[in-house]
Order: sequence, then C-alpha cells, then structure tokens
Amino acid sequence: MTLAARDLSVANRLTDVFLDLHSGEITAICGPNGAGKSTLLQVLAGLIEPVGGTVCLNEQPLAGIAPRERARAIGYLPQTPEIAWDVPVRRLVELGRMPHGDARSGPVEAALAALDLTHLAGRRTQSLSGGETARVLLARVLAAEPRWILADEPLAALDLAHQLALLHHLRAAADAGAGVVLVLHDLALAMNHADRVVVLDGGRVAADGRCEDALDHRVIERVWNVGARWVGDPGQRALIVT
Repeated sequence: MTLAARDLSVANRLTDVFLDLHSGEITAICGPNGAGKSTLLQVLAGLIEPVGGTVCLNEQPLAGIAPRERARAIGYLPQTPEIAWDVPVRRLVELGRMPHGDARSGPVEAALAALDLTHLAGRRTQSLSGGETARVLLARVLAAEPRWILADEPLAALDLAHQLALLHHLRAAADAGAGVVLVLHDLALAMNHADRVVVLDGGRVAADGRCEDALDHRVIERVWNVGARWVGDPGQRALIVT
C-alpha cells in the first residue's frame, strides 16, 4: 500500500512536495523548526487541503474517500494533543474504535498493554502526567488498528524506557504491514530506528532516502547549519554536533 503526495503545496508552508510512502516501513520526517513537517503530516492525514497537488491512498485521491473509511485507514496523532473530557483512560482509548462502529476489547487491551497503560486503565485522564497523557492518546490511535500511523513528535513527552518501548511497538506494526510516518526532531532516533528519512527545509524536500544518505553529515550541515558527524555502529549511532 502507498500513501503518495503529488506536487503538494500549502501557502507559505509547503512547495512542490512529491513523496511515495510505503507500508511496512517506518518513515521519519525531519527538519529544522518551521520546515513544514507538521503541515505535511496534516495534509497526509487529510486534515489540511493543499492549495495545489493531491494526496492518494493506494492511487485513490484522499479527498474522494469517505470520512469513516479514511479514519479506519489513517490514524493521526497531533503534536500538541488535548483531552477535552475527564473520562477514564480505557474509555478514551475505546473511542479509537469509533470508525469501526464497535468497542472490541481485543484491540483496546492490546493498545493499553503496548503503551504500558493497563494499570492506569481506570484512572481519570485529567489526573495523568504529561507523559502518561501522550501515551493514552497514542493508544487511542493504535486501538483503531489503522493501516497508516501518522504521529507528530510522539516521543517528545516520553522517558527513555517508554520511547524505546514505543519504537519497538511501531517497528512491530510496520513489520506486520502498517505504514508508520513519524515527525522526529531527534536525528539519532531517526537514524537508528527508521527505514527512510525525509528531510524538509523551507517547505521543500531537501533529502529523501535511506537514513545514512538523507542524514549524511553534509545534509545536516546544509539544512541545520551545524557541523556534524556520526559515531558508533549501525543501529546505535550517536550524532556529534559542533
């Protein structure tokens, strides 16, 4: 399955973006502040209509797909999610099943377990910490069992153990056939855990390909304006900036 961007433009935010994203892969979208990363993810999720170009899911224009079908196919986690109602954690995660018209316990319990939330399932959401809240909202996305998982900075509020656990779960989802697209600021996490990296700069694609190529030190120096070098073995690399 593919999620494709064709000549996408959003006024003052994206220009002429072409991408073919593939299921079974983790794609990291990286770039400096204001590069257009969150905008691109929102366009791919069908939440922003581009002024030019199209997004296609398996060659079908996303704009022509019924909202419920689109919600079953694409799960989206925004950068600054909020919980409007003080409901129990399990109830909030169950809301992820709405596109399917059911509240099947299997996917809900699996999502709670994947995000280490089973012991918090009865807690009210407004009593949670920031990191716990971020995990609950991502669990709601996972409970829908979407074919595509689009998440904007999903690791930002998590401690190291939960970051690694989530990355391992997303890897398992990709290995099972889902497409995973993550906006990441941490270039080392992108290098070590993604299959592919798309670098945005000024709303345009500055690099796209294997992590070793798209995050080559020359790309980092050109886009982020810092000296950089990678150390360590593949899968365990650290970025030294100067």
